[in-house]
Amino acid sequence: MSLARTLIDVRPLSTSPAFRRLLIGRTVSVLGSFMTMVTVMYQVWDMTHSTVWTGAVGLAQALPMVVFGLFAGSWADRGDRRRIFLFATVGQAAVSLLLAVQGFTGHLPVVGVLGLVAAQSCCSAVGGPAAGVFVPRLLPKDQVAAGLALQQVTGQAMMLAGPALGGILLGWVGIGPCYLVDTFSFGLAFYGAFGLPALPPAGEPSRAGLHGVLDGLRFLAGHRAVRGALITDLAATVLSMPTSLFPLVNAERFGGSPRTLGLFLSAMAVGGISASALSGTVTRLGRPGPVMLCGAAIWGAALAAFGLIHDPWTGLGLLVLAGAADSVSVISRSTIVQTHTPDALLGRVTAAEQIVGHAGPNLGNLRGGVVAGWTSGATALVSGGLLCLFAVALVGAKTPELRGGSFPDAASTPCLSSP
Repeated sequence: MSLARTLIDVRPLSTSPAFRRLLIGRTVSVLGSFMTMVTVMYQVWDMTHSTVWTGAVGLAQALPMVVFGLFAGSWADRGDRRRIFLFATVGQAAVSLLLAVQGFTGHLPVVGVLGLVAAQSCCSAVGGPAAGVFVPRLLPKDQVAAGLALQQVTGQAMMLAGPALGGILLGWVGIGPCYLVDTFSFGLAFYGAFGLPALPPAGEPSRAGLHGVLDGLRFLAGHRAVRGALITDLAATVLSMPTSLFPLVNAERFGGSPRTLGLFLSAMAVGGISASALSGTVTRLGRPGPVMLCGAAIWGAALAAFGLIHDPWTGLGLLVLAGAADSVSVISRSTIVQTHTPDALLGRVTAAEQIVGHAGPNLGNLRGGVVAGWTSGATALVSGGLLCLFAVALVGAKTPELRGGSFPDAASTPCLSSP
C-alpha cells in the first residue's frame, strides 16, 4: 500500500476551492474558540475562586445546544443554509466583541459573563446545523469522508494549540485582547462562507416549529443506519468517557504527578491527530459502518485495558490508541450521517448529532465520577470500557446495514462547484 493512499486524502482541497476557503475559516475560528474557552475559565476562576462557577461555564455552553439545537436544525432545513450560517457567525462575533469589552473594563459580574457564553452557544447551535450541509453539497460523494477527515485533523490540532496559545496570550496581554482575537477569527469564518451560492434544502422544506422537529426525530427513529451511528457515539461517550477519572487514576496508580496527568490529557488528542493524518486508507475504503463499529469497540477496549495497567508509558500508549480509534469512528459516523440523510432533513439530523456530541461526553464524565465515587477510578474505567464494547456489539448485531457497510442512499443532491 502506497504512502500517498495512507496519508490523509487532500483531494477536496483541489476539487472545491469553496471547501478550501471554508476549511481555512473554520480552522481559524476553532482556534479562537478554544482560546476563548481558556480565557472564560480563567476569568471566572479569577472572579470567584469557585469550582462551582467554573463548572457552570460548561453548563452555559451545553444547555443552549440541547434546548435549541433541534429547533435550529428545523430552521436550517427551511431556509438558505448559507444565510443562516452567516447570521450565526455574525452573532458569535458580536458576543465575542462584548466579551472583549467587558474584559477590558472588568465591570461585568460573573453571571453576565456566563450569560454571554450562553448567548454565543445559542449562535453556535444555530450555525452548526446549517454548516452540516456544506461538505456533502460542495464535494462529490466519494470525497465527503476525506473532507470530514480534513475538518477532524484541523479541529483536533486547534484543540491542542488553542488552549496553549490562549494561556500564553493571557499572561502576555490579558483577558480583553484574547477575546478580541476570537472576534477577528469569526471574520475568516464569515469570509469562508460568504462566497457560497444560496443553499436551500433540496426537497420539501421543513415544517415550522415542533412539527418540523418531530419529522426529523421520526426520520432518526426509522433510518436504522443513521440511528445506529448516533447510538454508537452515545455508547462510546456516555458509557466510557474517561476524562473526569484521570486525576483520580493518576493519584491511585501513578503517584499523582501533575506531569503525568498532563500527558494523559494530551495523549488522546495526539492519537486523534495521528489517526486523522493517516486516514486516507479508511476514507477511501467506502465502508464507514464497519470502520465506525471497529473504532468504537477499540476505544472501549483500550480504556478498559487502561484501567488495569500500572505502567504509565503503557497507559499513555493505550490512551493514544483510544484517541486514534475515536477519531476514525467520528469520521466514519459523520460520513454515514451526511451521505445517507436526505438534504431536506440534514439540518435536523446534524443538530441531533451536535447534541449527542455535546451531551454525551458531559454525561459520560458524570457517570465515571459517580461510579468512581462508589468504587474506584480503575473500576469505573474497566466497567465503562466493557459496557461500551457490549453496546457496540449490540448495535452491530441489530443493524446489519452498519455491518455490511451498505445503506439505502439518501435523496441525491447536486455537488456544487464554486470557483
